[in-house]
Amino acid sequence: MMTGPMIAGLWADTVSFFGENMVAVTLLKIVVVLGALLGLVSYTVLAERRISALIQDRVGPNRVGWFGLLQPLADSFKFLLKENVMPAHVNRIYYVMAPCIALAPALLTFIVIPFGNTLAGEPMVIANLNVGVLWMFSIASLGVYGIVLGGWASNSKYPFLGGIRSGAQMISYEISMGLSLIPVFMHVGSLNLMEIVNAQSHLWLFVYPNLFVAFVIFMISSFAETNRLPFDLPESEQELVGGYHTEYGSMKFAFFFLAEYANMITASALMVTLFFGGWQVPFALPESLNHPVTWFAPFVFQPISLVHLLSFFLKILLLLTMFIWVRWTLPRFRYDQLMNLGWKIFLPVSLANVFVTGIWMALRH
Repeated sequence: MMTGPMIAGLWADTVSFFGENMVAVTLLKIVVVLGALLGLVSYTVLAERRISALIQDRVGPNRVGWFGLLQPLADSFKFLLKENVMPAHVNRIYYVMAPCIALAPALLTFIVIPFGNTLAGEPMVIANLNVGVLWMFSIASLGVYGIVLGGWASNSKYPFLGGIRSGAQMISYEISMGLSLIPVFMHVGSLNLMEIVNAQSHLWLFVYPNLFVAFVIFMISSFAETNRLPFDLPESEQELVGGYHTEYGSMKFAFFFLAEYANMITASALMVTLFFGGWQVPFALPESLNHPVTWFAPFVFQPISLVHLLSFFLKILLLLTMFIWVRWTLPRFRYDQLMNLGWKIFLPVSLANVFVTGIWMALRH
């Protein structure tokens, strides 16, 4: 039987190992963030079903577990146990690859999102890149290849049309989304997401008029990038049955499903980081929260780290609620309206916003 000193010594060796081995620390961060992201995806689906039921004056899932809290677990088993049917007319290799290509970028983009300052001396981000925003855009833009490939490999007209729509939609709104963030980088002077959050310690960026315009363009473009209503043309059921995933079932459909909600969470986290102060709170915190506290000695942390983490999480939940609310409130755009909004309104406005920000900064300095 292990005694108290033996347990303390084992814990000290474990903490020392993680403190000295950066690979082990990074792997631990990846496991924690991936688990939290997949858990949040599952319960975002449940939240959407409950909120949509509330909007439509229904009850929603409330039987599995306590008040329906185990419904995501039941859905997971349903996908796992469903028969894996592969239609005879599909291109088998690309048909199987497409859902994986759609899901992988949705998970990879989160590695540069800072979800706190430090915890036990470690920065609360998996990879603190100086070009974190460029990583986000370069990886996130790869997800559309999975959708286009799935639509083409299905060898069916409705998925093919959905894939073409998704590609055109991504091109239309990716440009405006990228240009909308240039005023943020001009204001902060960095592409590092940690530095952008630290620059908002006194005033969040969305309060500036030019950056509020950038936030509105980025937010609406995020709806288009994640194929959410009112921009869900690639999978519109009334026109294309299910769009690019019409021929998919079981876990392959689940991968497309997870990718959509993971992209929602990543877009919400990026908006929180760029415009709403990240983990910063909008009020002064007690000085006592800055004092180190021993937690399972010798693991030492500051309570303010947990406050930062909670602040970041609550902001993401508010934006996810907005995503869900908009989906069940607004009607779908026509395809010509979708293209006109991206090319004729958002692109000129985002370019004008960059020009105005440049003039403002020149006059300010």
